[in-house]
Amino acid sequence: MDLTLRIWRQPDAESDGDFHVYAVKGISSDMSFLEMLDVLNEQLIESGEEPVEFDSDCREGICGTCGLVINGVPHGPERATATCQLHMRKFSDGETITVEPWRATAFPVQRDLVVERSPLDRIIEAGGYITAPTGAAPDANEIPVPKEAADAAMDAAACIGCGACVAACPNGAAQLFTAAKIAHLNLLPQGQAERYRRTEAMVDTMEEFFGSCTNHGECEEACPKEISIDFIAMMNRDYIRSKFKNRKRLGQKKVG
Repeated sequence: MDLTLRIWRQPDAESDGDFHVYAVKGISSDMSFLEMLDVLNEQLIESGEEPVEFDSDCREGICGTCGLVINGVPHGPERATATCQLHMRKFSDGETITVEPWRATAFPVQRDLVVERSPLDRIIEAGGYITAPTGAAPDANEIPVPKEAADAAMDAAACIGCGACVAACPNGAAQLFTAAKIAHLNLLPQGQAERYRRTEAMVDTMEEFFGSCTNHGECEEACPKEISIDFIAMMNRDYIRSKFKNRKRLGQKKVG
């Protein structure tokens, strides 16, 4: 396959960027999209040019670092697929492909296709944990977990934190990410101790960095793990409850 690539190049966070056009030839249809970019970078290095910077780690669709906007779609044209698992057979010989970084206010571009996604970490730090009593590890079956709850928690835990939901949202909202990270703990017995403190803290932290959800549904469409927007409804319900339960708990502490 011979391809023309329009790739966003930006030397650093303070500089303006623009699209550069590159031609790559002899690309195998069995290559992944990132392998194709590796070929381009080898070509650039051989010609004495700076390679294109992009994030990647596991290249197995589980780390969430490979976020690119390809032809205007986060992660590219194949549904439920991370960029690293997108294969070149999804494109046509001679095609022009436009490659950009995530476009969201909360994700400023650092260089080329690399963005700063630390606001997602701030949300996790606010409440993405459970109480872990010290002592010997309990038996795996000591705390019964209903199958329905376990299945739903596993669905939510599939979120890889790539940020495609934010990049796809017209409002730059992170509700789907936050809802998934809240739900996979709130649905389990082990997560009940901090349930409402967790929900309030994580949602409030999210609102410091990201826009508001207006139910466009683009987040679910772009998610490589097909996380359901039903989790957003669950998060909103728990957030409303948290406003009552957390204030009640604080009132009881003051009385005591």
